[in-house]
Parts: sequence; C-alpha cells; structure tokens
Amino acid sequence: QVQLVESGGGLVQAGGSLRLSCTASGIIFSLSDMAWYRQVPGKQRELCAVVTSGGTTNYADAVKGRFTISRDNAKNTVYLQMNSLKAEDTAVYYCNALSLLWGQGTQVTVSS
Repeated sequence: QVQLVESGGGLVQAGGSLRLSCTASGIIFSLSDMAWYRQVPGKQRELCAVVTSGGTTNYADAVKGRFTISRDNAKNTVYLQMNSLKAEDTAVYYCNALSLLWGQGTQVTVSS
C-alpha cells in the first residue's frame, strides 16, 4: 500500500523552529524525488522545497535560507527543518512523492 505519513506540525511562536517528517511506504523511496508543499485556505498549494533522488535540493524564494529539506533513505523518510518561522508560514504542509503522491498534511501554526 502506497502511503505518505507526515508528522511534526504544531503551534510555535514566531522566530521558533519545527521539524516535519514524512515516512513513505509502498514506493522505492531511494529512487523517488520528494517535496514539501504548503497550502493556506483559499490559495493554491505552493512548493516549498524539493530533494531529488540524487540529493539535489531546491527551495522556493519564500523559504530559502530558513528551511532545509533532507532525506534518510534508510528510513524512507524526508524531513523539513523550518527555522526562523514567520506568521506567514502558517499553513497545512504536505509531503509529495514523484510529483504524484500526497500525504494527509500536517498543520503548522506560527503565532506572532
């Protein structure tokens, strides 16, 4: 069964940090490009960060320098380390695999 399960969301004060995790099953994780997206109500889902199967990373301008995406192929897990959080980072964060598969989302709320 193909599944992406996110965890690590929550409530944090502005300037704080959170680390999101996404564990995959049912796919060949080591060969899969992985990404984190986020969405706020009434807006389109937007890409935050990508890590390719080869380990190359890319970031949206809004999070560059504050967020870090990484992967652990031994654990079938991709992470999003979020530092210097801002109120505008408040959103539901979704894990994506292969530009096709989605997790259920995890809420991140940053209080100002």
